[in-house]
Amino acid sequence: MIRVALVDDQPLVRMGLSTLIGTEPDLALAGEAGDGREGLALIRRTRPDVVLCDIRMPALDGLGLLSEVAADPALSTVRVVMLTTFELDEYVFEALRHGASGFLLKDAAPKAILEAIRVVAEGGSLLAPSVTRRVIEQFGTGSPARQPHPRLKDLTEREREIVSWVATGRSNAEIAEELVVSADTVRTHVSRAMVKLQARDRAQLVVFAIQSGLGR
Repeated sequence: MIRVALVDDQPLVRMGLSTLIGTEPDLALAGEAGDGREGLALIRRTRPDVVLCDIRMPALDGLGLLSEVAADPALSTVRVVMLTTFELDEYVFEALRHGASGFLLKDAAPKAILEAIRVVAEGGSLLAPSVTRRVIEQFGTGSPARQPHPRLKDLTEREREIVSWVATGRSNAEIAEELVVSADTVRTHVSRAMVKLQARDRAQLVVFAIQSGLGR
């Protein structure tokens, strides 16, 4: 059972998401909160698997909540997906830097939201399909001077190559097609790279790749 917490200051949004989650036999609502501070207390109390969190909220915004979650070792298994109304919300890039497992548009199709919850719960990451390439392009352009990851040298040449492809926003299947290898091979290299660089998930691996100058 995947336990999901909702943190959003709009009651209508919370009601819609809670109703959606309630229709799925493998999902359960861990609780909901109307602002960041309430959300953080909820997360610490219930330790959900996935949090759907609004970026813009009173009291404590989504970035503040995300920073608190990322800094707390007791919450290391909690995955946070940011919700936004705007395709290229300026906070999206900061959210990725702070360890978000991805983001979704609030008007995303129910099927996409459910898929996001399951993908993130399994350790994957999700950027809204309609803007994935644009988000990564903008993030790369706006990122600060390169700061190579201290464990970058631990990657093999093949792992570095595949991580550079990950930074383009391509899926394992798309990378496999580019390199003429199997998707399982790509998945293995991505997993090893995540372990070596201590990336929480694929989204954070993208951040490390871009900051280390591995983007293509």
